Amino acid sequence: MRKITVPEIRETKTNGRRITLVTCYDYSFATLVEKSDIEMILIGDSMGMTMLGYEGTVGVTPDDIIHHGKAVRRGAPTTFIIGDMPFGYYNESVEQGIHTANRFMREINCDAIKLEGGRRSAAVVKGIVEAGIPVCGHIGLTPQSSSSMGGFKVQGKSMDAVEELLADAKAIEEAGAFMIMVEGVPTTVCKYIRDNIGIPIIGIGAGIECEAQALVMHDMLGFNEWVPKFAKKYANIGPQILDAFNTYHKEVTEGKFPTPEYSYNTKVEGLE
Repeated sequence: MRKITVPEIRETKTNGRRITLVTCYDYSFATLVEKSDIEMILIGDSMGMTMLGYEGTVGVTPDDIIHHGKAVRRGAPTTFIIGDMPFGYYNESVEQGIHTANRFMREINCDAIKLEGGRRSAAVVKGIVEAGIPVCGHIGLTPQSSSSMGGFKVQGKSMDAVEELLADAKAIEEAGAFMIMVEGVPTTVCKYIRDNIGIPIIGIGAGIECEAQALVMHDMLGFNEWVPKFAKKYANIGPQILDAFNTYHKEVTEGKFPTPEYSYNTKVEGLE
């Protein structure tokens, strides 16, 4: 499949095309995304929870993203890949943000980067774009700053909050982002933002009024029993994997595995 381009993503704002993104963190799953019709992968800092066992995303480093990102790129050479900028590696200065983004583009071979924040991140977005790197913004429920929000809560529940979100979206657009992720807001709020900006929105928990949709791979495949309200389980492989593990253990302990068809049965002259 031919890789989607930044201009084609921008054109979804007006041509009615809907596109999709999933998070991915390793080679094996990347090869499956590559074979699918999904256009984009986010090497998300959600790997903090899904792959590294952290309680949140704050502990993830650029080296973590790069380590996993290299494997993802090897598995998905023609998929549009976005590298997620970790907390603490772009919020100190524009130069710090450009440095981290440069590493992602050079070492992972990303097609773009994503960073959280609206007006507070606009200068960093502008600097990275001027350095020649495509940027996807991220507003609404921003996991890296969830502590200041009182946890993982729906955003934009008052008109004042809605206007703040729109101001953030406009600031990111004016800074040069080609796309903006909107997370954890009511559908009507996302539509209001969408109707008042000129770049496409990729929604995650933001309703159907978006040009693109994103899901965390582990949520949509059912690795865990609990998933967020907005995450539809398109498969439920967690229980299937657990069942496979337990069946394997049972067959070994009962002497039922490996049987001859799973063994090398070449005769060795004289061994008998």
